[in-house]
Amino acid sequence: MSKETKRTYPSWLNGEVKSAQKEYTEPTRLLGDDGTLLSPGWARHNVFDYRREDARPKWRKKEWDFYQVSDGNLMLQLSFANISVGGYAQISLTDLHNRQNNKKLHTGNIFENSTFFLGGKKYILPPKGDEPNVVDFDVTGIGAPSKFKVVTEETKRTMYYKGTMKGEEVECTIVMDIPEGNENITTVLPFPGKPTRYFMTTKQSNMPCEGTVRVGDKVWTFSKDNSFAFLDWGRVNTPYKMVWYWGNGNHYVYDADGNKHIFGFEITWGIGDESNATETCIFYDGKAHKFGAVDVEKFPKPDKWMDDWHFVSEDGRFDFTMKPFYDHHGDLNVLNLARMHCHQVHGIWSGTAVLDDGTKVEVKDMYAFCEYCENKW
Repeated sequence: MSKETKRTYPSWLNGEVKSAQKEYTEPTRLLGDDGTLLSPGWARHNVFDYRREDARPKWRKKEWDFYQVSDGNLMLQLSFANISVGGYAQISLTDLHNRQNNKKLHTGNIFENSTFFLGGKKYILPPKGDEPNVVDFDVTGIGAPSKFKVVTEETKRTMYYKGTMKGEEVECTIVMDIPEGNENITTVLPFPGKPTRYFMTTKQSNMPCEGTVRVGDKVWTFSKDNSFAFLDWGRVNTPYKMVWYWGNGNHYVYDADGNKHIFGFEITWGIGDESNATETCIFYDGKAHKFGAVDVEKFPKPDKWMDDWHFVSEDGRFDFTMKPFYDHHGDLNVLNLARMHCHQVHGIWSGTAVLDDGTKVEVKDMYAFCEYCENKW
């Protein structure tokens, strides 16, 4: 991934599977006393013992809880991040289709609100994201004060945000179902030649949700009939420059007997060394089905974001085409020293996924996204 512009069609189509998948099923320590990464691999639940004080160098660690909720029309993003030197609480609501009344025609943002803070010692996030915990912060700093609260229980997660924007009150409450036995994918990726650098994330999907978002007197509603939430939970210590692809989606599907199931997927690649595990997984009724490395047939940079994207995995278990309808593009650039440049492309997906027992799931007209990001941070 260091030479992004030279990306070619994946060579895996000859049937040779190259990626290993080292799974951890028992508690294991993540870092040594000197910050060296001990346990690269993946797990169906976060079994990694993360001790933030062991991270080296301390000023490079970044921790976040990011939630995205969507029904295919509206997209709610709510996040809290502590990046050692500071951080933020942030909420945004995006209309994925109707953008003609927005002054900035390239963006569908209905609103976005942020509170930034300096110093990373005041707001400490939990060391695991997939077990009962409470995140409850009254955030003050640059921007209006805000309330960020998430209560995670065994079978549900309740997310709450409150703040003000341009004199109007912003309030959001979302309740997510966590089906019994719901699995996730937690991956730990190293970086070659950098023994103390790592990228650990938990992606939890298959969570139907409901709730409301309010700005002043205007209210938007999400229903469990067609809305899903997922959690992107990260505890990382990374090099200065990174790129990645990240795709995620959830959808109701029906089997041959007419039974309803929750289907979802998680695909991330391009980050660090994937020789121990890839962040690629199918979710079916809350169970994780691991597959191999994935790629796109044609590299979309620099101007092919709205062309069809064809995704294929090295083992043939994930084969999907996305027809984009919206490029949620953002470029936050501070003197070209700190930058987050991202094309989060939303579209309609169709294709096939193969479960661990060989069952082929055919999916048609599923809303999902895939993004490509280049970062300096």
